[in-house]
Amino acid sequence: MTTQNLLVELFVEELPPKALQKLGDAFAGVLFEQLKAQGLASPDSRLTAYASPRRLAAHITEVLPQAPDKAVSQKLMPVAVGLDAQGKASPALLKKLNALGADESAVAALERVNDGKADILYYHSTAKGAQLTDGVQKALDEAIARLPIPKVMRYQLQDGWSSVNFVRPAHGLVAMHGTQVLLSVNALGLGAGNSTHGHRFEASVDPVVFDSADAYASLLREQGAVIASFTERRDEIARQLKAAAERVGGGVRAIEDDALLDEVTALVERPNVLVCEFEKEFLDVPQECLILTMKANQKYFPLLSAEGRLTHQFLVVSNISPSDASAVIGGNERVVRPRLADAKFFFDQDRKKTLLSRVDALSKVVYHNKLGTQGERMQRVRAIAKAIAHDLFDAIAKAHPEQLGSVEGEIAEDYLLESVDTAAMLAKTDLVTDMVGEFPELQGIMGGYYAANDGLSVQVAQAIEDHYKPRFAGDELPRENVGVVVALADKLETLVGMFGIGNLPTGDRDPFALRRHALGVIRMLIEKELPLDLPRILKAASQSFGALLPDADKSNAQLLEFINERLAGYLREQGYSAQEADAVIAASVPWGEIPKALQAVRAFADLPEAPALAAANKRIGNILKKAGNVDAHVNAELLLEPAEQALYAAMQQTVPQADARFAEGDYTGSLRTLAALREPVDRFFDDVMVNADEEAMRLNRQGLLKSLHVAMNRVADLSRLA
Repeated sequence: MTTQNLLVELFVEELPPKALQKLGDAFAGVLFEQLKAQGLASPDSRLTAYASPRRLAAHITEVLPQAPDKAVSQKLMPVAVGLDAQGKASPALLKKLNALGADESAVAALERVNDGKADILYYHSTAKGAQLTDGVQKALDEAIARLPIPKVMRYQLQDGWSSVNFVRPAHGLVAMHGTQVLLSVNALGLGAGNSTHGHRFEASVDPVVFDSADAYASLLREQGAVIASFTERRDEIARQLKAAAERVGGGVRAIEDDALLDEVTALVERPNVLVCEFEKEFLDVPQECLILTMKANQKYFPLLSAEGRLTHQFLVVSNISPSDASAVIGGNERVVRPRLADAKFFFDQDRKKTLLSRVDALSKVVYHNKLGTQGERMQRVRAIAKAIAHDLFDAIAKAHPEQLGSVEGEIAEDYLLESVDTAAMLAKTDLVTDMVGEFPELQGIMGGYYAANDGLSVQVAQAIEDHYKPRFAGDELPRENVGVVVALADKLETLVGMFGIGNLPTGDRDPFALRRHALGVIRMLIEKELPLDLPRILKAASQSFGALLPDADKSNAQLLEFINERLAGYLREQGYSAQEADAVIAASVPWGEIPKALQAVRAFADLPEAPALAAANKRIGNILKKAGNVDAHVNAELLLEPAEQALYAAMQQTVPQADARFAEGDYTGSLRTLAALREPVDRFFDDVMVNADEEAMRLNRQGLLKSLHVAMNRVADLSRLA
């Protein structure tokens, strides 16, 4: 049978732009999948999906007019049930054959297959391949039923009586196989044809009639003024945006925003990019405000200078291409002006009050019905931030005392604590400003601007702006220690509080973004190399809640496990194996040292001694686990066997060297030093009975193994590598 290319299009009213690409891919994808499942599309068939504001379509190559017949093998029943002693069909077998469209004459052709327990009867037949029209109808029905529609509309059909549910009212259906129209195919009360409608205003022909399925995209572009492909339309917009920016000159570029580009692609059928501008006086407003209002409200592309500063010009993606575009440009400039004026008004009004004067207003904003107001939350964040700042300064002073000799270092502790407290107190005050009330996406950003306007230090202003960071995967981290401390405190307050009241994320729901908060904590601790003890910080955080958390110790243990799970995933994304990540996490290495510990583990795993030592370490762990509470103490006089004496002697020489390198932060060198213990460890397990009958000897040998276990697992739990 000769294959032809298939076209199916649904012509509808304007589809929701943010869902268009997903709708187009799903519609075409399910159609293709269903046709392949029915044998109508060949393995060489290719799918092209189309999606514009008013259409969903699919073009599929090499589609058969009828699917090949298919051999079907049906298991019936055991021979003992289906046939009597004379080999005649039982009533049960006849009933089964009748249900399959066969009669008693088929009994002789039944196959007997032994399944290892009994002989089974099988009926072999040939199923006719699906006809194209039936197959397309089934595939189309399935594609419509499985569309990921954000919100269904119910509308009345033209007959005035019946109604259907769909994403938007549909007004046309095209179904063609080659040059043939599949007239019997229907959907949503519409019969299939070979014509559609192009651009509302710029189509040169209406309707656009297709003489074949392959003419779809080219005729729509030429006669209908529509670029049907979402991808082609998106690429054309990107090309025009770049060209328009180059025409403006001066090194300007359109702001890069994939989500905005996708949304605009879903709003136009034939894009035409135009350059517009607004009054320069609006540039006195923080550029984030102007950019957000242009992008979110008007779907414009602001133009940035080579230095990344907002200019007074912007790009509009129009859906029409008049010979004189001045009216379109003027209209868009008039529309954006009130938006920018609103932003300027909010900014001017907000600056009349200091952030400090807004602190009391936080007590009137509910945070959570079980955890109180934003004012109460702010006090908890201050307490947590203070605890983190103390620990951070103490750890830095201990590890790097030389840093305290600088001018900044001499005032570092007081300065750090004071700045952290101020930033933590004021971090949420921009929530009660007019600008953030209008544009919630600017929270933190506007706080930074208002802090600078109030004359606060650069570090405090940056900390207020940065304390939400990282906001998403791959986002930048807070810039300075003050911002890092406040950001950690803010995220840990959320995590500890929500886990404390049992508000845990589920498989598909995480309304408080706890996974994102946990990943933010992980990234700051590791990437900023912070020498902080996370369990200690969690305890300090839970204490800030007072009596609000019913069982803080239990919920903190759950939270720590949750964070460790996220940590394991984060490390795997960085290229480490699950075994390497588990080994380091299990050893409770300080978070700031985790990258160094992972490098050491990887270097150790490459040593020829590593497999034997990892296996021995696992064996030691099992022995000590069964032994219970073992003291890491060894009495050399009780070491009677040569093998245990040799191990003890090797440890006396090797362990101090490994400990010294560990203390210097040379984790790789520490593990490499311990590799020398492989031979005495192997000999010990070959020649020595650990659990000796004599108690003193047994405890001494367990103590020897305990000492070895402690020494070997300071960098990582090496048993996880076994």
